[in-house]
Amino acid sequence: MESCFIGEDLWEVVNGSNTSPPADAPENSNALKKWRHINAKAEFILKRPISPNLFDHIIRCKSAHEIWRTFDRLFNKKDEARLQILENELANTTQGNLSIAEYFLKVKNLCSEISLLNPDEAMSEARIRRIIIRSLTLCYIDSRMGSTPSLEEFKNFLSSQELLAKQMAGVFVKEGKGNALIADKGNFKGKSRDSLHF
Repeated sequence: MESCFIGEDLWEVVNGSNTSPPADAPENSNALKKWRHINAKAEFILKRPISPNLFDHIIRCKSAHEIWRTFDRLFNKKDEARLQILENELANTTQGNLSIAEYFLKVKNLCSEISLLNPDEAMSEARIRRIIIRSLTLCYIDSRMGSTPSLEEFKNFLSSQELLAKQMAGVFVKEGKGNALIADKGNFKGKSRDSLHF
């Protein structure tokens, strides 16, 4: 919307340095007439796309600038309760039984919603990475990388670690007479071949 006003040379009246009319004096009559004309064009652009139920909020506004401020207050206010709920959910998020991809998606979605509600304090990639590392399951905590990866590289690295762990969990290895080694989520147990049921 701002670009529309800038393109039509109306921004100064809407939210710039010329938001109030010049004094009503004989020497300012041309400037006042010009300001009223520009203000009327800006008001028209602001009022045109809105629904009738919003007119109650702007009916007493005397300038395009007042309308703009009213809309800004109505539509850009932070939803503090929702923001607090999302921040609490993010703080309590753990990987649990989620795969790496599901866990990353959950954290990134929460961070995106928080950033939308509070654009002044958008989440950096480094902060998201710290949140993810803090609440990973223990089997990924020892995963080390040489340099600090981007969030996407970190996700890919952990996904490959997860895939490797899943593959290792299903491996059967023969060892000696009648025994098999079964990997079960990191716990290795030797069982006799007779006790295995397929």
